[in-house]
Amino acid sequence: MSDLLNPAHIAHLRHLFHRHSPLVHCMTNDVVQTFTANVLLAIGASPAMVIDPDEASQFAAIADALLINVGTLTVERAAAMRAAARSAQQAGKPWALDPVAVGALTLRTEFCRELLALQPAAVRGNASEIMALAGM
Repeated sequence: MSDLLNPAHIAHLRHLFHRHSPLVHCMTNDVVQTFTANVLLAIGASPAMVIDPDEASQFAAIADALLINVGTLTVERAAAMRAAARSAQQAGKPWALDPVAVGALTLRTEFCRELLALQPAAVRGNASEIMALAGM
């Protein structure tokens, strides 16, 4: 069994989450916003869904982590997400990219490839999304 899946390790991580209650900046799609917030609350994190372009960059710098999900991408949201990812990178905060439907649509494919230059700590995608990001 991997150390990451060890029940004692998982229990320890859960304890740390409850003790620290990390503030997670979620820029996610409208479809899963409530579910994402509830999962984060259940594991002891504090979610905040800040998507306004004027606030996203500022909030990303003070949050403990950033999640960007491009499921309901618009040009305005892309600007806010870009600013937040830059801010998180500059502040040394981990951020994750969920490249929904990348490869199928031009705007989000080009946008997510641009975000890769800002070094996300994790990319969560299916095989076709990851292949599209890699240019395959």
